[in-house]
Amino acid sequence: MKHNYIKIFALLVCSFMVGVSSFAQKKNVIDQVAWIVGDEPILLSDIEKQRIYYEAEGQKFDLNARCVISERLAIQKLFLNQAKIDSIQPNELAISQEVNSRIEKAIKDIGSVENLESYLGKSVSQFREELRKIMREEFTVQQVQHKLVADIKLSPSEVTRFYNEIEKDSLPFVPTTVETQIITVAPKISPKEIDDIKARLRDFSNEISAGTKSFSTLARLYSQDNATALSGGDMGFVSKAELEPEFAHVAFGLGNNTKVSRIVKTAKGYHIMQLIEKRGDRINLRHIMLKPEVSDENIQKAQAQLDSIVGLIRADSVSFEVAANYVSHDEDTRNSNGQMVNLYASGASPLYGTSKFEMGHLPQEIAAKVVNLREGEISAPFIMKDKNNNTVVAVVKLKRRIDGHRANITEDYQTVKEIVLNKKRAEVIDKWIKQKQKETFVKISPEYQQCQFNYPGWIKR
Repeated sequence: MKHNYIKIFALLVCSFMVGVSSFAQKKNVIDQVAWIVGDEPILLSDIEKQRIYYEAEGQKFDLNARCVISERLAIQKLFLNQAKIDSIQPNELAISQEVNSRIEKAIKDIGSVENLESYLGKSVSQFREELRKIMREEFTVQQVQHKLVADIKLSPSEVTRFYNEIEKDSLPFVPTTVETQIITVAPKISPKEIDDIKARLRDFSNEISAGTKSFSTLARLYSQDNATALSGGDMGFVSKAELEPEFAHVAFGLGNNTKVSRIVKTAKGYHIMQLIEKRGDRINLRHIMLKPEVSDENIQKAQAQLDSIVGLIRADSVSFEVAANYVSHDEDTRNSNGQMVNLYASGASPLYGTSKFEMGHLPQEIAAKVVNLREGEISAPFIMKDKNNNTVVAVVKLKRRIDGHRANITEDYQTVKEIVLNKKRAEVIDKWIKQKQKETFVKISPEYQQCQFNYPGWIKR
């Protein structure tokens, strides 16, 4: 069980290990400075935290682990120092999404918010703020790197020359990919159901105002926002940009932390909220979200509607593309003929932002239908959850399937281009690090001066 917890923790933190402080104290290394890069210290405890993380992940090092890790941290400091110079600010919305995703998965894996808090030795709310700081650093480093390589240009002839010269067996194997189109219909929600949801939220508000129940208790018991319910609805510190406009308008209008907001409707559901603290242009608040239930009758009506549309498409009375434009409720695809765009792959994947999906990138409900379709076929209507976790009825069309194969320039131009781009990016970053080593003050404690670094320029003779 202990090993499983370490793996869960490694998933959460990536470059940070909270439980290491006691370890560092036992080893008498906490707060001792191993490096100084610019005006930023690297503590021995920082290196230990990283080492324990990599150990939990099963990563092996050819050289001394502490030497490798300390150099990685030093390189990170170079990027963070450049961010200060260039006034680079990370995307706060993306940070919040990443933090919430990691915490939600950790709670799911470890069993409960209580188990996680017991293991961390602190509340999920406290850890959320710590993790946010760490993610902000990681996102900042990524943005500095992106800026450094943003102007790299690549002509088609360069890609072709690379492809012609490289050993074809060294090119990556490209898994089977598909291109899909979708039409969704959101079943109607009865006015009575909406009234009932609002009545429940008003009851919660009255209980909180009367002092008979706390906001956090009601959030844990009833909120349907899985990312925050188990932490009492606590969202952590957020900026306006991280919130839906209608939610942000009410949240940033809250004047004190004793009152409960009016009911707010967003694409995800109905909310009440309570201010915890304001800090500059960021606020910390807790909220309760309830989602109206869709009746079986209205789901059946939506299925019947899509059945009729599929019948018209199969009879060639209307094209899938026209039906998507006029009927689909999916705001992301209805104006592009129902064409799905891959936002599920890693941002580093050459498929991200394209129309191609590996089967594992597709939402499960869609993948289960697409796997059995031939090119040009349309599925029967099925029930799924949309990006806001709302129940919708959908049909999908398999536009194209490309079987797994060794990358080639005809089918996988973008993949081959990305290989060449990554090579150029690595060269630019490598050159930048070497130059920054010369320009930046670096002091290394004697025990690290014997290390064999990947970049030997740290020690100025």
